[in-house]
Amino acid sequence: MTQNYENLVNTVNAAREDVDKAEKGNKAATSRVRKTMQEIKAIAQEIRKEMLELRDAGGS
Repeated sequence: MTQNYENLVNTVNAAREDVDKAEKGNKAATSRVRKTMQEIKAIAQEIRKEMLELRDAGGS
């Protein structure tokens, strides 16, 4: 696994508590969730770039 993938998994897992709080109406938690989702988006984009580089390098 790539470091970025592990970072993605850890970030998603870390957001669980805030998602639960946000669903219960905690407005501060909704802000934290939105911020975390932006981080997840950036990490996912980096993983996508890595995978394209692997594909273009012949999978090695």
